Amino acid sequence: MGVICNGLAAAIQYSLSDTVAIQGLLPFTINAGLFANQNHFSALLFVSIPFVVYYGLFRGHLLSGSLGLITLLLLLLAAGSRAGILIGLAITMVSVVFLSARSRLGGYGIPAVFIGLSLYTIGAWTKIDAEVVDPAFGRAEFARTTIAGIEENWATGVGFGSFPKVYQIYEKGEMIFKPYVNHAHNDYLELALEGGAPVVFLVAAYAILLFAFSVTARRDPLQKMAFLSVSFLLVHSLVDYPLRTAALAMTFAYMNGVIFHKGLAERLSQRGESTAAPDDNLLVPVRPALARR
Repeated sequence: MGVICNGLAAAIQYSLSDTVAIQGLLPFTINAGLFANQNHFSALLFVSIPFVVYYGLFRGHLLSGSLGLITLLLLLLAAGSRAGILIGLAITMVSVVFLSARSRLGGYGIPAVFIGLSLYTIGAWTKIDAEVVDPAFGRAEFARTTIAGIEENWATGVGFGSFPKVYQIYEKGEMIFKPYVNHAHNDYLELALEGGAPVVFLVAAYAILLFAFSVTARRDPLQKMAFLSVSFLLVHSLVDYPLRTAALAMTFAYMNGVIFHKGLAERLSQRGESTAAPDDNLLVPVRPALARR
C-alpha cells in the first residue's frame, strides 16, 4: 500500500510539475512521491518488483502483474535515479528467472517480460551518462576520505551521527566547496567509521545469517522474493544510504521478518506432504484436516 500511495503521488507530481519537485507543502522539498530523495524513492519501487513478479508468475495473475511491473519500471525511469534504474532492471531479470521454473505461466510470461525489459533497457541507457556517473567530487572521493577516517578510528568508531563533522577532518583542501558531505553514500563505510569494529562484527554476523538462508534447500517462494528484495537493497547501500529513510527501514525490517519466519518453511514442508494443501493461501497454516487427507 505504501508503494501504491507513493506511486500515485509521484504520478500526480510528474503530471503537474516541470521540475518534478514540490516546495512548501512539507518541511523538505519533495523530489518523488512523498520522498525528499529520488534515489530512496526508487529503492522503495525496486524492492517491490520481486513481489509483483511473484504475484504475476507464481500466483498466475499475469495480466495484472504485468501492468504492475510496467508501472513500477516507468516510475523508475521517471524518477531518474541511475542506481534505481540499473537495479530495477537487474532485480526484474533475477526475479523472473528465480520463479520461472515453478510458474505455470512461465512459458508465456517470460518471453513477454524479457521483450519489455529490452525496451526498458533502451530507456535506461538514455538516462545514464557515463561522464557524470562519478565526477571528481563524487562517491569515489567520499569513499577515499571515509576510509582515511576508518583507519584512525577502527576500534570504537567516532560515534553515531558525527559523520558530517568527522568527514571534514580528513577532507582534502581542494575538495572543500559550499555544499558539504552529509553521508558517505556507502552505508557500510559510514557505519564502520561511526561504530568501529563492533558494528562491523554485527554487519558480518547478519551477512552470515543471510548467506545461511540462501543455501537452504527448501524455502517458501515468498521468502525467496523477500530475500531478493533485501539483497538488492543491501547492494544499493554500497552507493547510497537508503536504510536511513524510515519508510525503507520499516520495509527492510518487515522483509527480514518474512525471511527468518520459521513457520513459512515448516508449512511448506507440510504442504509437500499433503497433496490437498491449497497453493494460494501462503500466509495461512495448513489445517490438520487437510494434512490428513
